[in-house]
Amino acid sequence: MTLPYFQQYIKRQQAVYEAIPLKQVEHIINLIKKCRDEDRQLFAFGNGGSASNVSHFITDLGKSASDKLVSQDGGKRFRCMSLNENLSWITAIGNDYAYEDIYLRQLQNYARPGDVVLTLGVSGNSPNVVKAVEWANANGLTTIGLVGGKRGRIADIAHEVIVIDDTHYGRVEDAQMTICHLICYGFIEG
Repeated sequence: MTLPYFQQYIKRQQAVYEAIPLKQVEHIINLIKKCRDEDRQLFAFGNGGSASNVSHFITDLGKSASDKLVSQDGGKRFRCMSLNENLSWITAIGNDYAYEDIYLRQLQNYARPGDVVLTLGVSGNSPNVVKAVEWANANGLTTIGLVGGKRGRIADIAHEVIVIDDTHYGRVEDAQMTICHLICYGFIEG
């Protein structure tokens, strides 16, 4: 790799960051705040790098944002869970049923109407994510999708969608993590 490649990569990443729809991010923050205020649960999931971003997001929201709100005004903690963390569940469901059921079947155990689902993905077409969002929609949950420029099925079915207008996995995942940090730090520093 050469310096021009790195410069071009950074230039493209900056363009992606500048295109993040901040009003939509603010709306999603308000949905997540309502979820916490109403003592609802937030479930998040994704695949691959998006799963890693979900784990990071849930840690920041469940620990740091919750700590800040409790210390600030005795507020409630976030009830949030990453569904891509429980390897035993994932492998049992994948083995006994189908890999496309790994998030759906966890939601069937835990989710209630009024809860919130947040999913991250680049393609927006992963069968396990699509199936879980369809179930969540049919069962009274609010669904949020952060997807890449291909949009995929999630862009059509999630109640709230932010499209990162790029198809490069690294740029999309970086922008999605930035949105996740905006959400968390909106509660921590906002």
